Amino acid sequence: MIDVDIAVIGSGSGNSLLTDDLADRTFAMIEGGAVFGGTCLNVGCIPTKMYVHVAEVATTVREGGRLGVDATLQRVRFTDVRDRVFGRIDPIADAGEAYRRDGEGVELVRGHARFTGPRTLSVETHDGRTQEVRAGQVVIATGAHAVIPDDLGRSAERAGITLHTSDTVMRLPDLPDRMLVVGGGYIAAEMAHVFSAFGSEVVIAARSDALLRHLDEDISRAFTSAAVEQWDVRTGATVTDLARDDEGTITATLSDGSTVETDVVLVATGRAPSTDDLGLEHAGVDLHDDGRVVVDEYGRTTAEGVWSLGDASSPFQLKHVANQEARAVAHNLAHPEDLRAFDHAAVPAAVFTHPQIASVGLTQAEAVEQGIDVTVKVQAYGDTAYGWAMEDTSSLCKVIADRRTGHLVGGHLIGPQASTLIQPLIQMMAFDQPVADMVRGQYWIHPALTEVVENALLGLELNPAEDVLESPPAA
Repeated sequence: MIDVDIAVIGSGSGNSLLTDDLADRTFAMIEGGAVFGGTCLNVGCIPTKMYVHVAEVATTVREGGRLGVDATLQRVRFTDVRDRVFGRIDPIADAGEAYRRDGEGVELVRGHARFTGPRTLSVETHDGRTQEVRAGQVVIATGAHAVIPDDLGRSAERAGITLHTSDTVMRLPDLPDRMLVVGGGYIAAEMAHVFSAFGSEVVIAARSDALLRHLDEDISRAFTSAAVEQWDVRTGATVTDLARDDEGTITATLSDGSTVETDVVLVATGRAPSTDDLGLEHAGVDLHDDGRVVVDEYGRTTAEGVWSLGDASSPFQLKHVANQEARAVAHNLAHPEDLRAFDHAAVPAAVFTHPQIASVGLTQAEAVEQGIDVTVKVQAYGDTAYGWAMEDTSSLCKVIADRRTGHLVGGHLIGPQASTLIQPLIQMMAFDQPVADMVRGQYWIHPALTEVVENALLGLELNPAEDVLESPPAA
């Protein structure tokens, strides 16, 4: 029996709970995955963006001709990129595991944990043993996992086809000539960009009539138009059957009657909280209908002494949210008399596809549904000096404000540097700054691309009592 003050299930953001404030506590760190460090480090944010950066370089070369730069991309050395990416990441994961294994006050247990009672766990270890763990406090930080629809999985099994997810597709032995991406969300959009930029012919089969349909309608529509120009996009279509011939070619039959011949099938249909095999019923931990652990604003579950954070319980499957929640839970474990709430205000997100996308706050439809008297401005990149220099004809910044209060309620960008350009909008919402104060109270560098954000804000029609802003003259 391992008896500790705090048991943490999951080594992603949960790993950061071991703070100086808790240095006098004993920990059990339990990780059931094949590698240590969680999704972001091993199969998520970090490796995908290392791939995306290479894809952006390749795309820049291909698109140089429209600006008068004649360049030829010979090829992307996929195996070299893959080995460079994981040649950096794998040692970090290994070092993190070794650090916890050798650290004082920490018992590292590698295996799958299940609750057997209040704050007691049974761990089936990777070496075939069973380890019992008892803790004063338990933190569930098990993250989420890729989901493969049952029908698609059965079809692939019958045909002897391996379906890939974001967990495996970046470690393919070679760059496929053809790839079918099933799904229309952010993982589908990012991986379609990566593999097409590397040289694969990409087909996307999406169930909905638009890609990234959870985003603001103008952004989703703009991205779908851009996607159609880059890839073979089949909207309103699902995969109904899979077959493979003797040469290894996979044929996918779609619900619209069309077929797709491919070498690799990437399933990007969503992710689900990794909570379904934790024995939570034995601990008194309740779940939402979608499998997320029920928590209050401080991260406390319905069971005394049990906490949760990150994708296991959060409505946001975002690493920066998981990190913030981990900081709050670490504080709360150390200072139970001074609890710190999760901060879910002004949560931003980005999709590192082509073109890049970023958003914060409400979509226009959500704002209208909430009864807000909205004022909206859509500002084209190409109507600012730097956007003009880029010969940009499709990128845009959309801002949504409450006409009555003069405060921003949503911001959305699609185009180069979107994930960086959105930061002033995040700041406005996080600190509840009026649009007028933000846009008039500081300099905006001319002719930097940030002028697209400035001009969008200046174009909002706010309540005259709140200092109506006038659009600036054209650059």
